[in-house]
Order: sequence, then structure tokens, then C-alpha cells
Amino acid sequence: MSKVYPTLTLQILQTLLQTRFEEGFLTLRDLPQPSTFKDMDKATKRIVSAIQDKEKITIIGDYDVDGVTSTTLMKLFFEEIGYEIEWIIPNRFRDGYGLSSNIIPRILGTDLAITVDNGISAVYAAKLCKEEGIELIITDHHILAPEIPDAYAIINQKQEECDFPYEEVCGAQIAWYLIASLKNALDVKINMMAYMELVAIAIIADMMPLQHINRAMVQAGIKALNKTERPAIKAFLEHSQKETLNAEDIGFFLAPLLNSAGRMEDASFAVDFLSSTNIYDARVRLERLIEFNTLRKSTEYDITQKAMLQVDHSDEVIIVVGEAWHEGVVGIVAARVARACEKPCIVLSQSKEGSVKGSGRSFGECDLFSIVDGARIHLEKFGGHQAAIGLSLKKESLKSFKTEVQKNFTEGNYVKEVVDPEIIGNLHFSYISFDLTSIVKKYEPYGQGNTTPKFISTNVEILQADSMGKEGEHLRFSFAQDGIVMQGVKFKTKEVFEVGSKADITYTVNENHFRGKTTVQLMVDKVISNPS
Repeated sequence: MSKVYPTLTLQILQTLLQTRFEEGFLTLRDLPQPSTFKDMDKATKRIVSAIQDKEKITIIGDYDVDGVTSTTLMKLFFEEIGYEIEWIIPNRFRDGYGLSSNIIPRILGTDLAITVDNGISAVYAAKLCKEEGIELIITDHHILAPEIPDAYAIINQKQEECDFPYEEVCGAQIAWYLIASLKNALDVKINMMAYMELVAIAIIADMMPLQHINRAMVQAGIKALNKTERPAIKAFLEHSQKETLNAEDIGFFLAPLLNSAGRMEDASFAVDFLSSTNIYDARVRLERLIEFNTLRKSTEYDITQKAMLQVDHSDEVIIVVGEAWHEGVVGIVAARVARACEKPCIVLSQSKEGSVKGSGRSFGECDLFSIVDGARIHLEKFGGHQAAIGLSLKKESLKSFKTEVQKNFTEGNYVKEVVDPEIIGNLHFSYISFDLTSIVKKYEPYGQGNTTPKFISTNVEILQADSMGKEGEHLRFSFAQDGIVMQGVKFKTKEVFEVGSKADITYTVNENHFRGKTTVQLMVDKVISNPS
């Protein structure tokens, strides 16, 4: 495994990390102007005239974290300027995704509808809006289909004619830009940094690359979050027993909480939480989200166990189907099964009526979208991108769909990766020090597009491997390489390792602060035993 990775020194590591940032580190001063977005000025003028003429405005969001934060941003902005609006987040189970024919009856009487984080594929719903005399402004960041909706204005950085220089931004960033543009046009004094707090949460949760302006916005947003007076964030910090937040806290703890409302019941609970005006409401609403998330975890665990039992390991694309599996978690289950089997996976739920729908997640370099796109003839609905898809089909099409997908995979000549793309190189224990961690810290925050540097060290002796944690579900290690001893931990594992044996280990490094003492420790990913 180790032969393919470059040998690292601290200087080589620094150079490798630097190459991830072609433009260097940007700051908020480098943010492009709002008017670089196609239709931004047009949309701004239309919203200003709606405010002046006291028209009814409705915001239509989406049920994931990006949609929830985008909706919250717009809601808070209109509250701050004292203009009453309506807002709706479609329900995943009753309404389906985004602006659709299902929610048109609920927005009748609206003069101006504004979508956030959705709408670019709502061709039919846009036609219905026009018939009902509802003018439509679409703000979205998703890929454009060949046919785009007929709307008054479309703000989406992926449009050919759009001059905004960055393609990978999320819905909340576009909502933030719209607010900035409206602030200037209305000449109102509002603090855009308070809105940046929510934008940072969305960028991380929506897996945007943490490079270019995304990095600058996340850093500024996290800084603002750590000084915030926002009751929702204060309640979250209090619950987490933390004084400050970092990108990992958002990605692994706050984002799943916000997501769980839309997954298990209704995303409006998450909007209500984020826009709480006092700590008491925020605490009560946070409790509700924690209940949803606890239910999400147990449902997801249960379905993952059932899905794993169905896996046919001879298939190149794993496809599993269950009776009435919870639609809110099939995407996470697909990701878990894909990781466990190291193959792309599609998890489908079959309803009593015989319709089948679900989600797929890719693995490695494989383009799951194009593989399934080639079997589109068997599907009723289909959408997504290279790494994640959503689909629905009739029960009777299932067999032919499965066959076609396996065939498309084989024809795609996908090679199973033996190299872990996150491993940056082979590191000798002699380089593991506070100098190493300070280089690693310099390139934070890590996430999509800027993954935490993972290292491999070879021919390492296992001196100690003891279980720890309430259920003994984690391992504490001591490793030695050429007389240098390092401590490490591996979470959530029941593996057993022989003390005195040699292994190659992959890991990330962090600083462990305990009882006033700081040490460097290895966060172990894999321990690959060497044949003795």
C-alpha cells in the first residue's frame, strides 16, 4: 500500500497543501460584487418595487441545511427591514422537493415568489405560477437541465451568461448576495456579518469546496459565530458544553441536527430554531431537533443493518430494496453501505402502492449519475450529480433497471481504487511534532475540496492496543517506529490487534489538550497488519 505515496518532509507537506489554493488565501475583500451574478440587478429592482407597492412576497426553500439557512436568511432580512413576508419549506414526504405543483395551492395570492436553494428544475411549477399571476424569481446553485423555467429572473452561477467567477457556491451564499444587493438598493443599515454566520454553516453542510471565497466566508462566519448573540447558537454551545465552534463541530454536530428536522418530520422546525429570538425558545426548539436526530440515528442504524444483509458482493453497484424504509434516511444509509463495501450503492424503499424510490451514493472516482443516466428509460424520476442521486421507478422495472446498471458500470471501465486519495504521503514518526501540527492548522478549515491531510507510516510496531469508552467501543494505541513512540486513538471499532506485531497505519494528527498538557496524537484511520 505504501509504495505509491510520496515520502514527506515538513517542507514537502507545506508545498503540497499550498498547491490546493491557486489564488492563495482570499479574504472578504476579494468577494466579487453582487452585480456579477446574471439577473441580480433585475431581481433586486423587482423586489424593491414589490416592497414599495406592498405586494405579497413568499419565499420557497428546501428541507436540507442549505435550504433551511437560505430561508432563515431571507426571513431574518425582511424582519430586520420591517416587511412582512410568508415563507414555505416543502415537506419531503407530502410535497417532495422544492417549488413543485404540490405547493402552488399554498402560495395562491402571492404577487412575487422567490425560491432559495431550489427552482432551477421547476419548469412545470413555473408555468403554473405564470398562469396564477405569480411572478417568480429563482435563486439556486444546482446544475441546469436542458430546459430551464420561464421566470422573471434567475440567479444561478452555473448559467452560461453569468459572470460570477466561482461555480461551486451554495444556495445560502446566493441568498446572502441577494440580501447584500437589496441592502444597497434600499440604502438600509444592516450588519452583513451577522448573516455570514448562517452562510458558514450552509457552505460546510452542503459540502462546498473549502477553497477560494468559500474558505474566506467560512472563516469569517465562524469568527462571527464565536462572538454571536444569536440565541440558537448560544443554546447549541451550551448543550455541547463548548465555548467556541469550529468547522468540524458544524459538519459533524450542528448540521446533522438541522438536517434531522426535514429528514424525520418537517424542516420548518429547524428554521424556527435558527430564528429564535430568546434563549428559552432556542433551548426548547433545540430539544426538539435533538429528538429528531436521535430518531434519525436509530432509524438509520436499523435500515443499514437490514440493507447490509441484502448486499450481493458480486455486484459492482450495490442495489438494495426494503419495504417502507424511511425515505428521510435512505441517502445516509446508501453512503454507509457504499463506504462499508467500497462500491457505489443505491438504497430503495418500496411503498404499499408498489412505487419504489430512493437515493444512491457513489464511491471513489465512479460517476454514479452517468451510470444510472444510461438506465433512465426504466425510471420515472431521476436527478443528482456524480456522487449522489435520487430516483423513483415502478416495481416491475426493478429487475431490468438492476441489470442495466451493472452493465453500464462494466462498460464504464471503472477501476477500483487501491490508493486512498486522501493520503498525502508517507510520513516518518521523526517529523510528527508541534511544527507539523502548526503547518496543518495553517490550512484550516478542512472539508470538501481541502481534505484533512491523512498520512501513512509503514512498518510500525504496535506496543499497546487497549479498548476504552463506556462500551469499550474505541481503541487507545501506542506505536513505535525506529525508537520513536506515538500515542493514537481509533474510534468505533471492535478490531483486535496483536501487541508486538508490525503494521502500516493511516491517520490524521491533532493536538490533544488534557489537564493543562498538550500532546500530539494520531487519529487512526486504518491499521494494516504486515504479514510476519
